[in-house]
Amino acid sequence: MQSVADDLRRRDREAFASLPLEERVRRVFEMGEIGLEAFRQAQGIDRRTAIRLLQRRRQAGRQPSRCMEELIG
Repeated sequence: MQSVADDLRRRDREAFASLPLEERVRRVFEMGEIGLEAFRQAQGIDRRTAIRLLQRRRQAGRQPSRCMEELIG
């Protein structure tokens, strides 16, 4: 038995998949910008600092890389 939430997620996935590729890519980037702005405001920091913090978090726990250290500080 599926829940209402499962049905809504399935419908959302199907609707998203039916969009042209350009529209899907545009929406994904738009969602990323919305998330970045929410993070920036919640932390009270500027855009550049927010991006740097998120990049550092993404690298946490990975094998150190001099290249990435030079890119994100």
